[in-house]
Amino acid sequence: MRVASVTENEIKITIEAAFDFANHLLDGDLDARALLTGVGFSGAAEASAASLERATARIGDLLDLFRGLADEETGVEEVSGRLNEELAPLPIHPAIVDHGGVGPHLHWTPERSRFDDKVIADMLMSIAQEVCDNGTARFGLCAADDCDHFFYDATRNGSRRFCSDPRCASRTHTADHRARKRESDGKK
Repeated sequence: MRVASVTENEIKITIEAAFDFANHLLDGDLDARALLTGVGFSGAAEASAASLERATARIGDLLDLFRGLADEETGVEEVSGRLNEELAPLPIHPAIVDHGGVGPHLHWTPERSRFDDKVIADMLMSIAQEVCDNGTARFGLCAADDCDHFFYDATRNGSRRFCSDPRCASRTHTADHRARKRESDGKK
């Protein structure tokens, strides 16, 4: 049995947080402080309103990148170029830290960095690590017809098709079942 490292779990949690942030932003129901605090971003509870507003605007600017990650037509080279463009202006200076009882892990930005720089750097570096390790195969857009949410597929077999809203999978499966039933009833 393979056990995931702190870093692998942190990458997964951070990518999922980035996509949850984007999805709530798209839906217009984002509470940035609550979301970032809930997933364990250090300093989220104390972050200034201005820093949270900047983080929100910057995630909004990354929506096209997220769509590119989820688009099977977009290649790793194109995504990598866009990630590099987004990473270049960030104050990235990695350091190994050990706090909060999670064990040694990486912080990508200095402690004195603005909170929004920390959030964006963590999210982009986690996405970049996943792209380097596995390409873009694990990034997706919800398969439900009326949903444009992003997701990160952390399943073992890479079979995830829907976002975290259980209604999307339920509606789609129900519609597929009804279509099959109509088709089989029509053949009798």
